[in-house]
Amino acid sequence: MELGAILLVTLPFFALVAAGYVATRRGWLPLAAIPGLNGFVLFFALPAMLYRFSASTPIAQLLDAAVAGTWLLAGLLLVALTMAATRSGRIGWNDAAFGALVTAFPNTGFMGVPLIAALLGPQAVGTVIVVIVVDMVVTTSLCLALSRLDAGEGGARAALKQALAGVLRNPMPWAIGAGALASAWSFALPAPLDKTVALLADAASPVALFTIGAVLARSQLQADHPTRWRDDVPLALAKLLLHPLLVLLLGAALAQLGAPLTAPTLTALVVAAALPSASNVSLLAERMGADNGRIARIILISTALAFVTFAAVVAWVRPG
Repeated sequence: MELGAILLVTLPFFALVAAGYVATRRGWLPLAAIPGLNGFVLFFALPAMLYRFSASTPIAQLLDAAVAGTWLLAGLLLVALTMAATRSGRIGWNDAAFGALVTAFPNTGFMGVPLIAALLGPQAVGTVIVVIVVDMVVTTSLCLALSRLDAGEGGARAALKQALAGVLRNPMPWAIGAGALASAWSFALPAPLDKTVALLADAASPVALFTIGAVLARSQLQADHPTRWRDDVPLALAKLLLHPLLVLLLGAALAQLGAPLTAPTLTALVVAAALPSASNVSLLAERMGADNGRIARIILISTALAFVTFAAVVAWVRPG
């Protein structure tokens, strides 16, 4: 797939992110309105979209252990590498853990599902849904536990419990689970309710992308110190380039060892790994007392660079 053709597909998605960024920077969108946009996407539009994709995906694809295992191994390795590279006297466990999370957690929810569906087709979304579950349940919980090691063992245990409680409060896993049950039982919603869910699902992509830009602009407006390019850019590049490379190498190795991992599935995993960092990591960092400005800058840099790097990775793994 030629780079120019890929950019034509991805341009509208990144243009919506840019529109949200500009609207917030110019004051057209009040900062006080951003939590409302986030709430609409998180509690209404995105769950509706995930339910529809899950319900239309074969249950075997949603329970693919090879996909979950490949993604988890790559994520754990990237977390370990990032922690080893950044943990120092200047950066404690809390900041190092969130630096690792922002490096290993792509924006699959707000950006990845619609973008990968547009590039690879709706059949690839089942793979992305598995990725979302692994990152929400395992990767996030692990990094939250690591972030509390400065507080001792009890702090890590409390953080792990808090992370699991957060998963239960998050509507996305519930929407995925409901969709999986609908797929397994061949259940169809009543026509009026199905139309309502469809309308919400159709709103998810544009509003989510616009909201990403607004959140990035807000983080920059509220930053209390300038970007540390030497510290922040390497982590952004690790997210955009090292993460997909790890997924590709591990997936290819597991496939050689007999794991039932097809080429289209591995392509979807690599493309998901090439997405920029998830914007909600900055909210978690702020809640846990980490350097939220640092995390927000990494997210901003990775999103800006991803317009080029994401298309390049897609062209690399889909040469035909």
